[in-house]
Amino acid sequence: MDSLRLIDEWPVDNAAAAVVAASGEVVAGHGDTAKVFRLASVTKLLTAYTAHIALEEGVLELDTPAGPEGSTVRHLLAHTSGLAFDAHKAMAEPGTRRLYSNAGFEELAGALASHSGIAFADYLSEALLEPLGMTATKLDGSPASGASSTVDDLARFAAELQAPKLLAPETLAAATEVAFPGLSGVLPGFGHQKPNDWGLGFELRDHKSPHWTGSASSPRTFGHFGQSGTFLWVDPDARHACVALADRSFGPWAAEVWPRLTDAVLAELAA
Repeated sequence: MDSLRLIDEWPVDNAAAAVVAASGEVVAGHGDTAKVFRLASVTKLLTAYTAHIALEEGVLELDTPAGPEGSTVRHLLAHTSGLAFDAHKAMAEPGTRRLYSNAGFEELAGALASHSGIAFADYLSEALLEPLGMTATKLDGSPASGASSTVDDLARFAAELQAPKLLAPETLAAATEVAFPGLSGVLPGFGHQKPNDWGLGFELRDHKSPHWTGSASSPRTFGHFGQSGTFLWVDPDARHACVALADRSFGPWAAEVWPRLTDAVLAELAA
């Protein structure tokens, strides 16, 4: 796809990208798709998916208490536990504000490990990475931001997000619907959003503006971006997903070129 060549113009040392169809076919790739990049908060997609597998396996439930007092697994996944961004400190009552929280995902992973008796990194590897053949992906830091991976591996995950085999389709569908609707909050890097809609672990495009996806992205688009210069989105209406990894920290450059790439990809798919 010619649209993926736009990454050659990005002000980064290295970048790679791929487009994945709902069938699981990688329809295009560009750059070194086997190069390992830090994922930063794209890690949260892997952590959330692992949590949903654990939920289906009965390790815990969405309403299992986890995190600060009054909070549950559901709150942690939806960034409504009230925990601060990077501190295990309650800043609001659960369910009242959308406070994006790395600490919340660390609490989520801790709860899963406590209920399963398995270290979270091991659970993630056994439940998600190994079944999908994501052999280059490693979690060696925070469950909120500490994974590294390749475009090739994340293309496999993007295929799973469109035609789940490790989860019931209805579980994924529920996870990509708005949880705790109507809550406002800050979308990191893009300012205050009203509402700041989120699913159960997945950031939702909805009608947010500004946003890191494109103006042509459907409101049903879901995914995540990372401060290390990474993103993964799935657009159910376009029936395709896109992964892009780079090695420059998020900044104004990314807010400019990511939507441009997304719109170019969607335009080429629709042509």
